[in-house]
Order: sequence, then structure tokens, then C-alpha cells
Amino acid sequence: MSDDQRLRVVALISGSGSNLQALLDAQSAGLPMQCVAVISNRGDAKGLDRAHHHDIPTAVLNHRDYPDRDTYDAALRHLVDGYEPELVVLAGFMRILTPAFVNHYRGRMLNIHPSLLPKFRGLHTHQRALDAGETEHGASVHFVTAELDGGPVILHARVPVQPDDDATSLAARVLQQEHQIYPTVVRWFAQGRLRLGEDGQVWLDDAPLQPSCSDDRAQ
Repeated sequence: MSDDQRLRVVALISGSGSNLQALLDAQSAGLPMQCVAVISNRGDAKGLDRAHHHDIPTAVLNHRDYPDRDTYDAALRHLVDGYEPELVVLAGFMRILTPAFVNHYRGRMLNIHPSLLPKFRGLHTHQRALDAGETEHGASVHFVTAELDGGPVILHARVPVQPDDDATSLAARVLQQEHQIYPTVVRWFAQGRLRLGEDGQVWLDDAPLQPSCSDDRAQ
């Protein structure tokens, strides 16, 4: 498949980039995407090394070099747009994005979050799930909106909570599922099967997608 037939993707990271690696592995295995750049707000993000290994251009835009969130996001948007992406994926990008930035990429920006949204938005999701006595935990891929971790859910992955789980063991099992469902959703988008309607409804194969049943359509 030629480059012009593959979905142009820019990935934003802040850390190790394990979900980035899952996407790059899927790309190597035939996922019709081309990661055209990996951008981080941290120069020490290990995910940058993963990009270098795949000969993918990288850039570092340190948020500490900017006086406020609006100024940073304006610079980030300019940087991202320079790579002409058709999709932006957040792969552990630990920044709260401004509404102006999010709205610019409405319907073409995805995030993966380590909980069964709408439960446990924000940080420390695994410990919070344990503290709440949950019997089931997991991960969610969703379209990004201005509401933190509040965009429409596309796909859940469910993981049973074991009696002897701690936050570390639970996180490890959830992460395994994240590496499965993120490439699945990006594939749907690349194939033109997935879109976000004007009313916030997610559509898959021209049918409205209900998050409660999205788990069953991961194929």
C-alpha cells in the first residue's frame, strides 16, 4: 500500500509510549496508517526512542517554555498541522488540552484512558477502582472533546478485578488490553468505518454505536 493510501497520523506522548508502540507494531503488520510524527512535551520521553527506531520524525515542545496553556496549545496546533495529519492520537499525553485545540481536531482526535469511562476520569484510575470495590475495570478509546476524558466512547476493554490485585497488577492487565483496542479503533477510522456526528453520536459502519455494545464489535 502506498503512503498516499494510508491514514496520516500524528501521535502526542509524554512518557514511555507503549500504546504508541502498539500502534507502530500494528502499522508494520498492515494497519493502513502512516505515523508521520511523534510529538512530546518532554524531551526525556522514552516514546521518542520508539519513534526513532521506526525512523519517524519527532519533535519536542516543552510546555515549560510557554507562559500559559493557551499559548502552548496554539504552538502545538501549529506544529501538528505542519505534518498535515488526518488523525491525531493521544498516547499518554499528560496535558489537559484547551477547548480551542480540541475543537480544531474535532472528530479526528482519539484518546485511550485506563478506565471504563465514564467511571474514573482523570488520574490514578486503578487504585480508585480498587478503593471503590469494583469487580470489573478496563480501558476506553474515545473521541476527544473539551471535557476531560468525557468524549464519546468508541470501545471498551473489560478486565475482571482479582481478589489479590493491587494497582500495579491491575494496571498491567489493563495495559495489555489497551494495546489491543487502540489499533482496532484506529483501523476502523483508517478504513472510513468510524466517524463522529455533529450531535456527538459515534457512527460505525453507518450505524449509531452504543458504548455498551461496542465491546462486541471489536473485529
